[in-house]
Amino acid sequence: MDDWAGRYDVDRSIANFDAAYYGAMTKTVAAAYRQHGDWVNRHNALFLRSALPGPSRDARLQPAIESVATLVGAKPGEIALCAGGTEALYGLIVNYRPLKAGEAVLTADTDYDEMQFAMAHLAATRDARHVRITLPEPATTANILAAYSQALRDTPRLKLLLITHVSNRNGLVLPVREIAAMAKAQGVDVILDSAQSVGLLPVDVTALGVDFMGFSLHKWVAAPLGVGAVYIRADRLGDIAPWLGNRIHPDADIRARIPSGTVDFAARLTIPAAIAEHHALGPAQKLVTLVEKRRYWVDRVRDVPGLTIVHPEEADRCAVIGAFRLPGQNSWDKTRAAQQRFLDKHRVLVVAKQGLASGPVLRVTPSLFNTDDELDHLAHAVQEERGLFA
Repeated sequence: MDDWAGRYDVDRSIANFDAAYYGAMTKTVAAAYRQHGDWVNRHNALFLRSALPGPSRDARLQPAIESVATLVGAKPGEIALCAGGTEALYGLIVNYRPLKAGEAVLTADTDYDEMQFAMAHLAATRDARHVRITLPEPATTANILAAYSQALRDTPRLKLLLITHVSNRNGLVLPVREIAAMAKAQGVDVILDSAQSVGLLPVDVTALGVDFMGFSLHKWVAAPLGVGAVYIRADRLGDIAPWLGNRIHPDADIRARIPSGTVDFAARLTIPAAIAEHHALGPAQKLVTLVEKRRYWVDRVRDVPGLTIVHPEEADRCAVIGAFRLPGQNSWDKTRAAQQRFLDKHRVLVVAKQGLASGPVLRVTPSLFNTDDELDHLAHAVQEERGLFA
């Protein structure tokens, strides 16, 4: 598993298991980013104002849009680049036009905090209801589908459902296609949060049956920080209002659905290189390697007395993101203290996460750059801290 590590130039003074936050660029992509940064800086406003001979600014950015569209099975006109998955999803959720007073929106405890906040805001501003459900643990395909089926039956006038493809809390991979089909059969729209799945899992908007999706490119695609995209199926564009009345672009242009302004254009110009590297490394092999890294550390700690493995272990319901609780780790304060203990004593970064109905967890997200030695070091730290809260 160590063969991948040489593709990265990363700080190894701490064993870093937080790839769900930022998947570092490979050396190749980082070099492309530096090159684009130098080029943008050299040409500055000449590039931004399309004053250079040759392609305009937008024409130079078009390959990035096209590569992202191909990555997720969309048409270029259905994709707009933005600053990340959070921005993309805010734009979709708070500007969702069809919601009416008295209707309902629905989220789950595995959804990302800010997206739940956005759904609550949407409901509050439209005199609608925000319904929250708890997904079962341990999660299986059968009990997850049963939970959503029950929620759809039990929520009168449900209009909008947020689905998180891969939970940033416990790594749960939802059966998106099946849930979206159930929702659509009852006239319920779906917004898909794919921030943790694009570049990790196969994501095709047609196969999944979704009309709206927001996602990051700096996680599993490993593009530079500050890049993501929004997808809106062409015939649904009118159901998402322009961002705060944006008229920089016409209403028929998907770019009206994201903030305008001066962004990191070098990062956006680097997107094709990152996606090319993703394909060169082999998406299927990347996924197999990452899943194996998750299994590797879990197999070395699963017999620790009192330790709770929180992420699902059914095939296809979990990929690389894992989570655990130490014995007696039953509060947010203890979970944060455990994160700090791992960092200070063991030089290991695991992440305290709250929001699951079952309680806070320590999240572990290996990257392609993590070595077997680092995974062994993580497992040793977990074993050594098993009595931290005894």
